[in-house]
Amino acid sequence: MVDRLKFANLMLLAVIALAAPAAAAGTGPFSTSNGRTFFRLDDAVKGLGGSGGTIVVAPGTYHECAVFDGGALNIRAETPGSAIFDGTACEGKAALVLRGLSAEIDGLVFQNIRVPDQNGSGIRLEKGDLHVTRTTFRNSEQGILSADDAGGSIVIDHSTFSGLGGCPDGRCSHSIYIGDYGSLTVSRVRFERGTGGHYVKSRAARVSVTDSSFDDSNGKATNYMIDLPEGAVGTIARNIFVQGKDKENHSAFIAVAAEHRSHPSAGLSIEGNDASQAPAVTWPSVFVADWSHEPLKLGANKLSSRIKPFETR
Repeated sequence: MVDRLKFANLMLLAVIALAAPAAAAGTGPFSTSNGRTFFRLDDAVKGLGGSGGTIVVAPGTYHECAVFDGGALNIRAETPGSAIFDGTACEGKAALVLRGLSAEIDGLVFQNIRVPDQNGSGIRLEKGDLHVTRTTFRNSEQGILSADDAGGSIVIDHSTFSGLGGCPDGRCSHSIYIGDYGSLTVSRVRFERGTGGHYVKSRAARVSVTDSSFDDSNGKATNYMIDLPEGAVGTIARNIFVQGKDKENHSAFIAVAAEHRSHPSAGLSIEGNDASQAPAVTWPSVFVADWSHEPLKLGANKLSSRIKPFETR
């Protein structure tokens, strides 16, 4: 009887031992569209193969990063705002380094990204299209930084950029810094508490910044709200701007072609915006400062008393 009991116990332990790895194999927080799960984000990206696919991220805080150079990638949080990528950058660049055909990012949080060249970003986009929605970028050197891709498009919707940017040694980072892209679309986005540089700096040929808020009231050493340094056409409309008292440059809210005139700006439409200054601000400023000397389309904007509508420079 004792021998039979021992045998039964041994068989039970063997069954448990065999079952344990199978149970553990399904607990990885990164689930892919090809039915696999992984414990590491970079393994999940590699597991999709060159054509890409979807990765769903379970709630948690991850010290992870990944590089993607394949087809179309989709990374989304299982619950928006619950998947946090904290403090880790690949290639000394960003939590996500993207150089594939396209990428969609939905519901993630990127925070505390810092690298030696002071351009640590949530996303470094080196080529391809990008669509970001319901995503937060906070307390890093930069939110999104891109290279040049004249045929590419970037869309950022319903997201937040907070506590980003800086010019510690004359090399500035920004909340968003877009290179010479085909187009940039920003809608329903909140910018706040900048720590230097511009909130949006874009060298894209076409821009649309609409229905967004730029709250600089708690910013530190910030510059323009929107800088289009090489000119652009498109629309800046229905946004709310509040200029804070701690500015590196308080001379304007929006700057057009301040560095070069690489792109035409004729017809750039700026209308339906609301711009004011925080209570502690006492200086005058200009809503749109233009270096392009082209006919911009400046419509009706609600401006507080110390803000001049337009100035050619």
